[in-house]
Amino acid sequence: MQVWPIPAFDDNYIWCIHDGKSALVVDPGDSAPVLEYLEQAHLKLKGILITHHHADHTGGILNLLNSLGPKIPVYGPVGDNIPGRTVVAMEGDKIEIDFPRISLKVFEVPGHTLSHIAYFANMQANVVEPMLFCGDTLFASGCGRLFEGTPTQMTQSLAKFAALPKNTLVYCTHEYTLSNIRFALAVEPNNVNLISWSERAQELRQKGLPTLPTTIGQELQVNPFMRSDQAEVIASAKSVSNQADLPSPAHVLATIRAWKDRF
Repeated sequence: MQVWPIPAFDDNYIWCIHDGKSALVVDPGDSAPVLEYLEQAHLKLKGILITHHHADHTGGILNLLNSLGPKIPVYGPVGDNIPGRTVVAMEGDKIEIDFPRISLKVFEVPGHTLSHIAYFANMQANVVEPMLFCGDTLFASGCGRLFEGTPTQMTQSLAKFAALPKNTLVYCTHEYTLSNIRFALAVEPNNVNLISWSERAQELRQKGLPTLPTTIGQELQVNPFMRSDQAEVIASAKSVSNQADLPSPAHVLATIRAWKDRF
């Protein structure tokens, strides 16, 4: 089983999960790079996984179906107008796909959008590391903008991710890492793990390599939005908001997300 990043637009990754013969793609906002990669790698598309309705995640669906066959299943969240979706995926659903052989558990993770979902694969834990395809809910050292959801919803969604095994590989869908790190360092300038990660991420980008996947364990150490209960994050949030009391992690997340939006 391999997971390959197909670059799209300026900073999107369309993830391709394949076994050398059959493939799934996650959030194909553009069909052209997907069709090119499938042809080059001699892969047959067997399914499409959608995390949320934004066009840079769904725009390539119909052309993929027109080009490769209308019977390819398209999994996506309930409630949104997702073109070509054939299977609605909800919290706790298990998606079993034979080729490539993979079992996916669905999490509902509102925040970025109200109906956002994520797909978690915990395959043969002793052989293959678990994998999370999280769309725009979680980024390396960041989280998605709250376009539709609330800070409380995002806090609860990130808590679901925090409970996953620490070695879970996290496949976010944007290369936002360097800008996220710059903000994270403003929140936690004394975080030694974050300082080290900043150096490593810059080296990867200078070589033209993705900074992804990250891991849940890594994000718990360097991502301020998953560290909204930590003293330095709370202190920074109080300082920037001029509030003496932020009574919950959701209040802290709301403050630093608003700060990030204008950073």
